[in-house]
Amino acid sequence: MEEQIFNTHNKEEFPPAHTAEHLLNQTMVQLFGCERSHNAHIERKKSKMTFIVDHKPDRKEERLIADRMNELISADLPVTFEYVSRDNMPDDIRADRLPADASDTIRLVRIGDYDVCPCIGKHVRSTSQIGRFELLGTNWDEPTHSFRIRFKVVQ
Repeated sequence: MEEQIFNTHNKEEFPPAHTAEHLLNQTMVQLFGCERSHNAHIERKKSKMTFIVDHKPDRKEERLIADRMNELISADLPVTFEYVSRDNMPDDIRADRLPADASDTIRLVRIGDYDVCPCIGKHVRSTSQIGRFELLGTNWDEPTHSFRIRFKVVQ
């Protein structure tokens, strides 16, 4: 298959942390019924993502997040790519999160049967290449119901 040309990309991701970002987004959606993060800062040494949730997660829920992440990583789920036209995206993919100038061909990143979303970044080939997920800490903002998770992946 010929190399697809997508939008220009302004960052060089650390593939293990970037793939973990996908897993954490889906984990939060499943555990808390929230949307994917609109505010993520993913780096090699430390990353942070913010979610809007209906309550402040307690320590037990925080452990559940970390445990679920490490289970998914250990499951060695394949990371695959699928190309679809912008007008023919699956129903469960939200096009409103795409940039206005997104190309006509959209790359979907699938992680096993666990997560799928449009993305042009770099990823590992399977989740076992992520390493170990470590929850570094969380912050809660009551007025906005913002739950920030700070984490790193250790290889």
